[in-house]
Amino acid sequence: MPVRTRESVLVIAAIKCARSLFPFPLLGVDFDNDSAFMNELVVSWCRSQGLEVTRSRAYRKNDQAWVEQKNGAIVRRLVGYGRFVGAEATAALVRLYDSVRLHVNLFQPSFKLREKTRIGARVIKRYHPPVPPIERVLAHLEVAEIDKERLRAMLATADPVMLFTAIRAAQEDLGRRVDRRGAQVTPEEPVVIDLQRFTANLKTAWKAGEVRPTHKRSYRRTKPYPKRPTMLGPYEAQIRSWLEAEPTLSAAVVLQRLMNVDQTRFTNKSLRTVQMAVKAWRQESALENLNGDWITPVLPPAKSFGNILG
Repeated sequence: MPVRTRESVLVIAAIKCARSLFPFPLLGVDFDNDSAFMNELVVSWCRSQGLEVTRSRAYRKNDQAWVEQKNGAIVRRLVGYGRFVGAEATAALVRLYDSVRLHVNLFQPSFKLREKTRIGARVIKRYHPPVPPIERVLAHLEVAEIDKERLRAMLATADPVMLFTAIRAAQEDLGRRVDRRGAQVTPEEPVVIDLQRFTANLKTAWKAGEVRPTHKRSYRRTKPYPKRPTMLGPYEAQIRSWLEAEPTLSAAVVLQRLMNVDQTRFTNKSLRTVQMAVKAWRQESALENLNGDWITPVLPPAKSFGNILG
């Protein structure tokens, strides 16, 4: 459920919407330590609804894996890492999650851990056969029969191709809005779901792979940030003359000479800066000496390879 702003009221509304979509009653919620969830309003409302509230332990960051275990497999893989701002982006996320919810739960098989055995330092894991989540719900004895009938009707009417087409249309819409501020962008119409265009792209997508629009982040330079002047700038010509006169001059000796010239600017802590600059200047001079002509290594005669390998 996308939440546009970090407000407790919107978090409660998202939980209410999620409860209406579950095929079984919600018994508890598991939060991380984010203040958007762990606050007086949300926790009090959950407890008033009979929901058990649990959270990650303080200073135990590994607990977050239980809360955010689907972020990489579902959220980041579909949405990417861009920043979305505004009501239009929120509406596009709603359309994306509506299709993803049905596609993942109805048609996408997943593994579930059956048992885990530790033998010394070795851990042996055995899994159930991969099936879609709906199959596990239908096989569960605690789910009411009326809810199972509703799920069977949903499965019978759902079209995986149309769901996948809707996912790609929502991703294309999000790709146009990624990393854009809502006030700086003129309103745009949502992308229309075109099944013919989607199926036509499948003919070539398997060859070179599919680049999702949400993963394309073009670089935009907002301000002409000038480079910071280096501390060696005023002395670059002098250092280069030292290196030309003495090619084997070390960076430590160069720093000592600079400290003799200006003790207020250079100290022993500047050694790494001088080392990197000397290395770069020597690489430049080496490339200039080559004049673009690469030296071909001289190989030994062919008959000597047998002696070398032997």
